[in-house]
Amino acid sequence: QVQLAESGGGSVQVGGSLRLSCVPSKRPFSRSVYGWFRQTPGKEREFVALIRWHGGSAFYSDSVKGRFTISRDNPSNTLYLQMNNLKPEDTAVYFCAVGSEYTSDQRAYTDWGQGTQVTVAS
Repeated sequence: QVQLAESGGGSVQVGGSLRLSCVPSKRPFSRSVYGWFRQTPGKEREFVALIRWHGGSAFYSDSVKGRFTISRDNPSNTLYLQMNNLKPEDTAVYFCAVGSEYTSDQRAYTDWGQGTQVTVAS
């Protein structure tokens, strides 16, 4: 089991930027896939972005493509989500998760963080 610790959430104005971080308790395996998901009250958790730790290939939801960038830093074992040009609809609790399949299906992710709140004020 991997524990994941997110940080970097907060409040920002429309058009602003935030960078989320996620640190796993164990060094990622080469085939690990890390994802960011988000959830707002009353809605299902939705996929945001994912990255394969080895090689760095990434995939984004249409709603964030071109605005968000997922990345990882090997020496520090840190996953990032750079969020630019934020919109009110980006307001949510953001979760990082880890699995072994390159998929946006959250059921494939085995370990999850506690989440960090992002609020975009208009």
